[in-house]
Amino acid sequence: MSVTTQFELEYTYLEDNVLPCAAVIVAAGNGTRMGCNKQMVPLLGIPVLVRTMLAFEKCDRIRDIVVVSKQDEIADVQKLAETYQITKLVAVVAGGEERQDSVENGLAALSSDTVYVAIHDGARPLITPQLIEAVVQDACERGAATLAVPVKNTIKQVAEGKIEKTFQRDLLYAIQTPQVFDLSIYRKALAMAKQRGLAVTDDCAICEDAGYSVYITPSSYLNFKITTPEDLIFAEALLQREEHDV
Repeated sequence: MSVTTQFELEYTYLEDNVLPCAAVIVAAGNGTRMGCNKQMVPLLGIPVLVRTMLAFEKCDRIRDIVVVSKQDEIADVQKLAETYQITKLVAVVAGGEERQDSVENGLAALSSDTVYVAIHDGARPLITPQLIEAVVQDACERGAATLAVPVKNTIKQVAEGKIEKTFQRDLLYAIQTPQVFDLSIYRKALAMAKQRGLAVTDDCAICEDAGYSVYITPSSYLNFKITTPEDLIFAEALLQREEHDV
């Protein structure tokens, strides 16, 4: 006869003893370099944010989705979710002043039994369910993981127009999202960052600063962030090629 452990009593498992993972999709930016709200720009007729949500909708390892948007776009996001049948969406919340504030607002909307959180940029619409699955699996095994790709170009540190340092390229990675964390770890790290007044541009840095290790999950160069109009052209070309291949 099997014995139910305290750990099993504490958490509600998905199928095959997989602990619940939720996605927090951050889509509250101003889109300054884009010149418009990039989250709502259509990619072959489907808004960028919808393509992002659909990838998480189709990933079996994701149970819930929370979207963080601008306050005046909450109703629009909810309507899009209904139109495109995003059944995993449990909340749309307003963003904060900084990215980490927006993420914290998203965390507050998660179910109390959530164990892992996948934090993703809403403007990375070419993410795939397979990549999400891979990074979630690595985080479940190691506590924290992020998608990343090796840097292709030589990276130099520059000050006042003069090169000061050249970095060893084979040690450098371009970090992507989703970044997935044991939720208890991330919350502790976030609290420490707030106490110190630390402001960062990605969630891995919050955990790194708190002394937690974050591991790399190999990704695809196609999982790029829509930042400029040129990125939009490239993304549409990739989607057209994909549709043609199908």
